[in-house]
Amino acid sequence: MRFYIVGSFLVLFGSAVFFSALAQDAPKPSYVTGEVASITESGLELKSDKGTTKVTFGAATEFKRVPPEKPSITAATPTDRSEIGAGDRVAISGFFNADRTEFAARAVYQMSKSDIARRQQQEAERWATRGISGRVASVNPATKQISIEVRGLTGATTVVVNPKDNAVFKRYAPNSVKYSEAVGSNLQGVQAGDMLRAVGDRGPDGLSFAAEEILTGAFQTVAGTVKAVDTATNQITITDLQTQKDIVVDLGPGSALKRFPEQMAQRLAGGPGGGAPGAGQGGGRPAGGEGQRPGGAAPGGQRGPGMGGPGMGGARGGIDDMFDRMPSITLSDITVGSMIAVSSTKNGQMDRVTAIKLIAGVEPFVRAAQMAAAQGQRGGRNAVSGGFSIPGLEGFDN
Repeated sequence: MRFYIVGSFLVLFGSAVFFSALAQDAPKPSYVTGEVASITESGLELKSDKGTTKVTFGAATEFKRVPPEKPSITAATPTDRSEIGAGDRVAISGFFNADRTEFAARAVYQMSKSDIARRQQQEAERWATRGISGRVASVNPATKQISIEVRGLTGATTVVVNPKDNAVFKRYAPNSVKYSEAVGSNLQGVQAGDMLRAVGDRGPDGLSFAAEEILTGAFQTVAGTVKAVDTATNQITITDLQTQKDIVVDLGPGSALKRFPEQMAQRLAGGPGGGAPGAGQGGGRPAGGEGQRPGGAAPGGQRGPGMGGPGMGGARGGIDDMFDRMPSITLSDITVGSMIAVSSTKNGQMDRVTAIKLIAGVEPFVRAAQMAAAQGQRGGRNAVSGGFSIPGLEGFDN
């Protein structure tokens, strides 16, 4: 998971166009970015999504530190090789050798692991104290206002979000809840039904919100009975409990698979031995309400991918934390006949989804929803429009 500051670092330093102004002499240098895997006096090993690169230092290699609060080369200050450590983010200009097995560094721009952590904490606090989240009810292009429904234990409240003049709009990339992968957007990109996170200032009446940054995405949750598991293709076929139709669930590199501990599921679903639905969840914090981190963690937050929502009591609360603490599983742990719930990006397809988050062991929630339906209850704690309200998948992905 990469957070806001890491994403900004890569954007600013991952572009050869950005760096091209640094040098005009030929041959022009290449540029590599990533995380320091290890470092010695003579060089370092750089880890990136493309693999590892052996970087060598020379007598003329320059070392500079980039402050996370202003990730720009113009703000870089001289530092020393000894200040670079494993886990730091770096952008390096230099030259590959003939067979591209080594990269001779001309300049190393470093953002230290501790600086990143400090900035992440600051950003997490900003979103926690000045954030709001909800489902988009309507968008008014004329007034540039967005009405959202903020859910709470006693019902929903409508809040009008007013983007500030310089407000930043972002939208999650398909099949991703990583903030660093979010793409630029605008008011026209916000649609009714989207989940929205914003950071800014709440109005004195509590019914308006002046937003500095707006983050949106279209997600869905489906629950079903496992019909087939194909480990060769990383696919699961489920029978949708709502439509009774088959859905193919694709698992990608970013898919997170977890299992709900049985006793926890019983308690949160209000089953035998458990409390009322919603008991013990974050001390009554509203589901998807303000103060929650945006999906994929708050920019600079400490988790991802995540969706916001109520947590499991205590200061750590939050659906992100709950999901993170669930036991991880693999595809081979999922059995035919069991029930799973899957969050995914809405893609317009009714028969195929790519899992962002998958949770097994959701039978207690399904039974609770079925019981509520049999008793004629509507809009209960364990039912949401078109699916099931399952802790760990609530909020930004429903």
